[in-house]
This record gives sequence, structure tokens and C-alpha cells, in this order.
Amino acid sequence: MPSKAPEEPEENPYDLLGISQEATEAEIRTAYRTRSLKVHPDRNRNDPNAAQKFHALTTASTLLLDPLRRLALDAQLRLQAAKKQRFAAYDNKRKVMVSELEEREQEFKKARMAKEQERTARESENVRIREDGRRLREQREKELEVQELERQRARLKPEPNVIVEDDALAPPPSGDLDTTIRVKYVLSSHPALSTAFALAAHLRRYGDIDEGTVVMSQKAKKSKKSKGLVDGEMIVTALVPFNQLGAAFAVVSSAESLKDRGMDVAWAGGSEPPILGWLRERGELGGSAPKRAEPPQTKAAPEGKTFSSFPSSFPAFDNVPPPPPPAAVKAGMDYESLTLLRMREAERARLEKEILEAEAAEGR
Repeated sequence: MPSKAPEEPEENPYDLLGISQEATEAEIRTAYRTRSLKVHPDRNRNDPNAAQKFHALTTASTLLLDPLRRLALDAQLRLQAAKKQRFAAYDNKRKVMVSELEEREQEFKKARMAKEQERTARESENVRIREDGRRLREQREKELEVQELERQRARLKPEPNVIVEDDALAPPPSGDLDTTIRVKYVLSSHPALSTAFALAAHLRRYGDIDEGTVVMSQKAKKSKKSKGLVDGEMIVTALVPFNQLGAAFAVVSSAESLKDRGMDVAWAGGSEPPILGWLRERGELGGSAPKRAEPPQTKAAPEGKTFSSFPSSFPAFDNVPPPPPPAAVKAGMDYESLTLLRMREAERARLEKEILEAEAAEGR
């Protein structure tokens, strides 16, 4: 492989301007003015390289008029000259080795530059892809928002010939214990109310009660001073289901007056049925709880009216004979009556179980 001298990186600015390295600043300006007028594009319209030549002269003049950059250029030129002298003194074998080494260095630099350009292009592509993905995501989110708004408008827009019902005005569902109250009292204070039928008879003034579904439990009261000892008093707890919600509401509304007489009355479910709150918001209950009044008249309320008034007085419990026991079931009872009786017995068993569990929880 023939040897070749080391390549010069760029054309010498001194050679472009036609001056020596010892030229002064004035000589540099004069040389630039003279040569730039010769190669100016306006005077050489037929030369396609005129603009490139003019730019090269301008760059060379600017570099040489900068003292610090000219100092670095002079040092570089001296190193190149010394390198050429050393290369000329080498024998052919060594010249070949130096040439091959410089070629490999040039190839390595080109490969590194190509790799750097590839990496830069790849990063630019990744940035472009991310930006495109972000725009697509924002566009998709806007489309989904518009679709959701359209769906909401479609739901709110009434259809022709269709009455729109507001879910907020719908009454809450009825519960199993909406018409059932819990009564608790000391048996010694009300000895006449020792049976479920006697209790139902006294509470019937508020409304109709099915005696067969009244659940009563009696439990000996434990002494507070010595745990586990019985002082002889019996506590009666009963669940009384009314046939109508208004009757149960009337009893609970009289809870304060009944408490003064030694009887605690509350809702069997532990809280007021939701349907009463719905009725109260509609103004069907007449505001707050009714005041104490005379027992209700036998005259039925007109249709469409709900609970116009509720009795708040409670009958006296003294010297009231217990009601007669229920008549025995006839032998010829039909299938419907038998099924209803079994359903009442099952409900009674469930209520008794709830009372026992509640008493066990209170005794802990």
C-alpha cells in the first residue's frame, strides 16, 4: 500500500487571502478587500461557486482578525508543519504504518459521528412519537368527554309523550318492621299486662293489632350491686306489630308520656322507618309529632288523606281484666287460613329469636 502524507483538516486561511503568517492586521484587511471584490457574487453572476468563495474569504478574514483564534491557528499550523517534516524523514515502511494508523483514526471518527447522528435521530424520533401519542390521547379524552356530555343530555332530555319521573320523589321500599314497635316495662308496675293478649288489648286503641303475632318475653332483672343475683323483678319486652303504619307512629310519638308511666316504647328496627321521613318531607305527617289528644274517633279518614291526626294519650293499665283466650282453630279450617296461621307462627318464632338475642346482648 503506498504511503501518503497526513491530510490537512481545512484550507489554510493565510493561503486563501494570499498572505504570510507574519502579516499585520492592516495587511489582512487589505487582502480581504481586494480578493472579496474579485469573487463577489454580484460581479460573478455566471459562477455558481462565487457565493461559496466569498463566504470562505469572509470566514478566513474574521478568524485572522481575532487574536486568540489566530494564536490557536498558528499553533496548529506549526504542528502540521512539524508532522510533515517527521513524515518526510520516515522510511517507506514506517510511512505506510503511519498512513494506515491515520486512516483507521479517520474511519473511527466517521463511525463515531455516524453513530452519534443515528442516536440523535433516534431520540428525535422517540420525542416525535411521544408527542404524537400525547396529542392522540388528549384528542381521545376530549372525544370521550363530548360523548359523556351527549349521553347526559340525552338522559336529561324528556322523550315525547313520556312522563319523566324523578327518582328523588320515589318513596323508599317498605321494611318488615315498619309497623312494629318494641315495648319494655317492669311487670310489677303493670301486673295486668302479663300476657301478649292483654298488651295487645291496651294498645289497640291506637290501631288494629293481630294478637297472634305479638311476641312477649319475660326476664328476671339482675341486681346492679352484685352481678348474677336476682332481685325478683321481671322485665317484659314485647314486639307489637300494628296493621297500619299510622298506629305504630302514634304510639312512638307518645313515647315521652308513656315513659313517665314506666313504659319504654321505640321502633323495633332501632330507628324510624324511612317511609316516615319521605311522608314528612311531603307534608303528609303535619310537621312534628302530634300533641296529646283524645283517643281517635271511629269515623274513617277520607280517601287520599294520610294520618291526619294520631292519639297521644295512653289508657290506664290498672284494674283491666285480661282478654279471653283466642278461640280454638276449627276442625274445618280451609287451606288459605291454615297457610296464614303457619306464616304467623313463623314470624312469631323469628321475633322471639330477635328478642332473645337482644336481651343476651344487653346482659353482656
